[in-house]
Amino acid sequence: MVTRTAPIRGTVADGFEPVLAAFRENVARRGELGAACAVYHRGECVVDLWGGYRDADRTEPWAADTLVLVFSTTKGVAATTMAHAHAQGLFDYDDRVADHWPSFGVAGKREVTVRQLLAHRAGVAAIDETLTPERIADRENLTTLLAGKRPDWPPGERHGYHAWSLGWYESELLQRTDPEGRTLGRYFAEELAAPLDVEFYVGLPDDVAEERVAAIEGFGLTDLLTSVDTFPPRLLLALANPRSLSSRALSPFAMSSPAELNDPAYRSLEVPAGTGVGRVRDVARLYGLLASDPASVGLDEETVAELRRPARPPSGGARDVVLKTDTAYTAGFWKPTEGFAFGSPAAFGAPGAGGSFAFADPARALGFAYAPNRMGTHLWDDPRERALRDAVDDCLAAL
Repeated sequence: MVTRTAPIRGTVADGFEPVLAAFRENVARRGELGAACAVYHRGECVVDLWGGYRDADRTEPWAADTLVLVFSTTKGVAATTMAHAHAQGLFDYDDRVADHWPSFGVAGKREVTVRQLLAHRAGVAAIDETLTPERIADRENLTTLLAGKRPDWPPGERHGYHAWSLGWYESELLQRTDPEGRTLGRYFAEELAAPLDVEFYVGLPDDVAEERVAAIEGFGLTDLLTSVDTFPPRLLLALANPRSLSSRALSPFAMSSPAELNDPAYRSLEVPAGTGVGRVRDVARLYGLLASDPASVGLDEETVAELRRPARPPSGGARDVVLKTDTAYTAGFWKPTEGFAFGSPAAFGAPGAGGSFAFADPARALGFAYAPNRMGTHLWDDPRERALRDAVDDCLAAL
């Protein structure tokens, strides 16, 4: 249903043609290399588009089953996994983390609750060690490092984006509360991905063919530091100082570009905060189920109410001490704010570095997902993603 001059494929339902038009504009005028976008509305797939190329040389077209690294959009999948575990009674959001993980309760973290941890309020955002694949694979050492962490601020008083640490804290908590002792990646694979036929991996298996995975065209630190119109200025200043909290939280890896996380050495590991790889339509379908039929995802009414409820800022205010701008989080998800408005107040989701974004809006029974393989430098609202999301909003308004 697309022109032969642009390698765009897929389908849109009647009334959603403007999303296809926006996707074409992304390829033609907004510098898209390759990407996919999918939308579920009231349980039906109304948009399923993919196009461009999965390689920088523009020789391999993006295919229907192409997998792509979605960076921190992975956090939404991790939060869904934690919500499932909560609904199964493995823990309560108001439990103290240390009650399940005793060695966590040191250095002033004894009273930190699961709710505070998932809302980025635990004060354990920075990772006090440069990470390599070998150090990540050494789970015993990583767990010891995380447990002994001294908080970056008094827990509960402020919030700050736990860019990479959150996923490992979630996984350790889950492993200690799950009767089978499963990590987050394994729990998701067995309890959610397999039953729902969702192809998304937190830790890419060796038997997935390399040619199915999109290459990532990244950016360097210089590109980021010159993005004065797309990043909060105070964040850019903080990133220029490698000792700042922002740098230590956002850039703990020994690499020059986040694109290096697409290296098999990283994506084969469980990094639940940022190296998930999957099909974009399956991410959209997962969010569509969360929005329209959460029981099919194993969530009860109490858990759903936690996700829908607007987030209240901590006592120290809405300013994120890592991202240097106002943010809102709940149960591992981002919530809409004035500066990052998406969906209704009931919506929840997760943006990722480079432009990916996925969210659920229960008020509209909507699930949306988009991911590219050419990284942009917006903190959120990448122009390519925003054009697609705005087109969806216009279509729903017209309907």
